[in-house]
Amino acid sequence: MNVVVMRKIPLERSPRANRLILEKSPYLLQHSHNPVDWYPWGDEAFQKAQAEDKPVFLSIGYSACHWCHVMEKESFEDSEVARMLNDTFVCVKVDREERPDLDTVFMKISQAITGTGGWPLHIVMTADKKPFFAATYLPKERRFGKPGIMEIIQQIKRMWTSKRNELGNSAEKITALLRNSEKEFENMQPIEELAESTLDEAYTHLLDDFDETHGGFDFAPKFPAPHKLCFLLRYWKRTQNDKALQMVEKTLTEMRLGGICDHLGFGFHRYSTDANWLVPHFEKMLYDQAMLVTTYVEAYQATGKEEYKQTVREVISYVMQDMTDPLGGFYTAEDADSEEEEGKYYLWTEEEIEETLSPKEAEFIKKIFNIEKEGNFVDSAIGKRNGKNVLYLKKPVDELATDLGFSPARLKSEIEEIRKKLSIFRAKRVHPSKDDKILADWNGLMIVALAKASQALHEPEYAVVARKAADFIIERLIDKEGRLLHCYRQGEARIPGFLDDYAFFTWGLKELYEAVLDAKYLRYAIDLAKDMLAHFWDQEHGGFYSTADYSEIALERSKEIYDGAYPSGNSVAALVLLFLGRMTGTIEFEQKAAELMRAFSIKVARSPSAYAQLMVALDFALGPSSEVVIVGDLHEEDTDEFLRTIRSRFLPRKVVLFRSSVDQSPEIAELTSFIKNLQREHARATAFVCRNHVCNLPTTNVSKMLEMLEQQ
Repeated sequence: MNVVVMRKIPLERSPRANRLILEKSPYLLQHSHNPVDWYPWGDEAFQKAQAEDKPVFLSIGYSACHWCHVMEKESFEDSEVARMLNDTFVCVKVDREERPDLDTVFMKISQAITGTGGWPLHIVMTADKKPFFAATYLPKERRFGKPGIMEIIQQIKRMWTSKRNELGNSAEKITALLRNSEKEFENMQPIEELAESTLDEAYTHLLDDFDETHGGFDFAPKFPAPHKLCFLLRYWKRTQNDKALQMVEKTLTEMRLGGICDHLGFGFHRYSTDANWLVPHFEKMLYDQAMLVTTYVEAYQATGKEEYKQTVREVISYVMQDMTDPLGGFYTAEDADSEEEEGKYYLWTEEEIEETLSPKEAEFIKKIFNIEKEGNFVDSAIGKRNGKNVLYLKKPVDELATDLGFSPARLKSEIEEIRKKLSIFRAKRVHPSKDDKILADWNGLMIVALAKASQALHEPEYAVVARKAADFIIERLIDKEGRLLHCYRQGEARIPGFLDDYAFFTWGLKELYEAVLDAKYLRYAIDLAKDMLAHFWDQEHGGFYSTADYSEIALERSKEIYDGAYPSGNSVAALVLLFLGRMTGTIEFEQKAAELMRAFSIKVARSPSAYAQLMVALDFALGPSSEVVIVGDLHEEDTDEFLRTIRSRFLPRKVVLFRSSVDQSPEIAELTSFIKNLQREHARATAFVCRNHVCNLPTTNVSKMLEMLEQQ
């Protein structure tokens, strides 16, 4: 692999800045002028704590986190709180997106101690990294019965002085609890195999949790959970259970209508604070855009509905305009706050609408987007409406057109013209800050989304953007040893890659290969999969560790399978290994995927819907699945017809390879030796379909190929 090794450029500290001024993370830099004497995570902080006999105060957050900003303003910028923190602790700041390994471990600590977790996350520990206190947001002073940070500092200081042994014993117990939880399932005999009944149970759990009124799962706060929808699409495909498809469509439609969708600038906010998708938590995360694009693409393939296709185009336009680095990578997030107020950039008063538009346009758009004089947005700070509005729709545009006596085309045109005017006005506001670091794992998810969208929508530009991002990662986030790095910002790539980086980016490369049919991306995917097995695989118990064998271990080397806000590295790794096993004929890849599922089988069997992305992998593993090889000339219409037919349909249990009849594709033949002797039939593009490890006769008939692929 060609590599560019980035070197850290030394920076000088301002007299008023703390050590975070030398960091690259936008989140850490936000805190670099706090009066708190912050240290980044590293040996220096813990050595100082040891030398000065102080506990360590660890604070974990991320740049788009609203309550992280609130606590900074309230406490970390306060000279009195800072003095107390500096006197009592050695203070350490961590960006959870830079160090997901630390965040995962200490979030488990928080949940073990308090039963809850979230950000900002605060842990107090000894100099040898043994935690004894955990909390999330802390007000400066006691509020509504909740102790403030100043009170807690004083309590910990007294205990550190007078009850050190008790704190030490507590820290030992908590550390032991973490280690035992990591080993909980290793001492149990795993069930032999996850089976089709596991998929049925996952579906039943999701059905029980489904909100029939508003779509989505559970109640407020409500997260998009696109991997659950992707599983349901596959379950529908497998069983022809229309209810599974209805759950997907209801959720996608309601999200698209609700305030969680940015109707002016496009893209989706992180989650809804209510059950009906109206009031969002306003930050925008790259992983949400990526996974939602993938889900809407698959829904479009499954149903052919234009509204899903349009949503894909809108979200991608947002990512390309606002979240793409000129060099090709994708930024991490946009903040919820503007001018220190949550959602200020996105909210509208009735007066602002009337000032921006003509009277006729204002009345029209107030009706379309449900603008109210008293506002429809409940301000969390005061607990009531404040005259501000989230833009949202009550019905799809086609239904609104019928109600208003418009044709759908005319109504869409009218809305689009006014949307542009409102967008121009909104752009004059102070834009939320952008976290412009580039993460290998989240970029991998966006490459997956763009590659899938390019194929389903027959949109070559999306593949160009995906290719540029993949090349960016390959050229700038792979070190001189060929190892993937996690994070890039301002010319510097840093932090050894985690399992998510390897799994997600490898998935992106696989999907990109199928979109552009350039074998180099499949080669990179294979190389990364081999490295992932070499450095992350648990040789004793199976499954992948979150960190490589050459990386720092924070308390315990953990393994994650839970599919939370985005999929776990193990779930995606299982899917990737299955894909590559089928594409290359490498049995070891499939064997490791099977071993991974067995390793986590007890945990998964208890609540399979919590592992929806793993259910996607299991669906592929159980089959029927297919390998399709197209042999032809990419410049000829018959080859294009084969590819367009495959790409336009929802065929989730297939992989596609291409062998050129012009140059004999030497590289792809090296990677997938079983196709090296395949040739066109009758000088026409030819499809070779193998299904459930049995190969059919080649065909030059597109309909015949499709019939083979659609067989259950």
